[in-house]
Amino acid sequence: MNTIIKVSNLTKEYKGLKAVNDLSFEVYEGEILGLLGPNGSGKSTTINCILSLLTFSKGSITVFGEEMKPSAYNIKEKIGVVFQEVSVFDELTVYENIDYFCGLYVKDKKKRAEYVEDSIALVALEDFKKFYPKQLSGGLLRRLNIACGIAHKPKVIIFDEPTVAVDPQSRNNILDGIRRLRDDGATIIYTTHYMEEVEILCDRVIILDKGSIIAAGTIDELKALAHIEEKVSVHMGKPDESLFTLLKSDKNVEAVSYDDGVLKITYVKDENNLVGLIDTLKEQKVSYSKVYSERPTLNDVFLELTGKDLRD
Repeated sequence: MNTIIKVSNLTKEYKGLKAVNDLSFEVYEGEILGLLGPNGSGKSTTINCILSLLTFSKGSITVFGEEMKPSAYNIKEKIGVVFQEVSVFDELTVYENIDYFCGLYVKDKKKRAEYVEDSIALVALEDFKKFYPKQLSGGLLRRLNIACGIAHKPKVIIFDEPTVAVDPQSRNNILDGIRRLRDDGATIIYTTHYMEEVEILCDRVIILDKGSIIAAGTIDELKALAHIEEKVSVHMGKPDESLFTLLKSDKNVEAVSYDDGVLKITYVKDENNLVGLIDTLKEQKVSYSKVYSERPTLNDVFLELTGKDLRD
């Protein structure tokens, strides 16, 4: 695999506080890399260093094999960025906004017109070309923001939480568009707090905390880090305390809880737990409406690695 971005021993300090601490990783051609972490973990600092928007204390960053620096315009024109905050011109229409941002990199008018139409089609804004931003819903604004960031057909695209506060239909459209960009050859860094998006999109994941990498790998590799193996939910009336005691006595049970009509049991090992649980419920003459089992999710792994305490 060709390395497109290489971050080596990156350290960024703010008044003695290390926001990023000796960070090293690579991004490979044609992949979607999920860059995850709780608030304050160093994600934004890392991205801003890659884009050469911040100077850093130590380390090096190369993009396309060349050193990334503020004056590296030949590299920057190959990068597209979609920040979390929507950044478009209110006085320009949808088409004019996309054309403006594309025109920063593509001077040929014929080619630019083609690129603008391609980006409009990617985010399904064909019916809104003459609309102004104030006339658009939140989801449409997000899609416009994406079109502006990728209209010049960059080889590297950085998405910073592009689906925040959008409806499910817009989210599906955005995720489908990102997959198409990857399939067309773009290399993508994707940050989000929605773990289900990461499971759908990302080829590899890096989890940061306190400026350092605490886990990295494919989705399956990260899930293997969880010490739990199975979570079972039973829809039923509130159980007697004796059932709690009986279930907790199983050496494979990590936790038992009951909330809003659902009994939840977490197992640390997968040893026919579901069969054994159903047998126990029958023996105890417990009635239930349905039972289902699920494996650990990326969200489980994320919380296990970074903790459940609130972050600022």
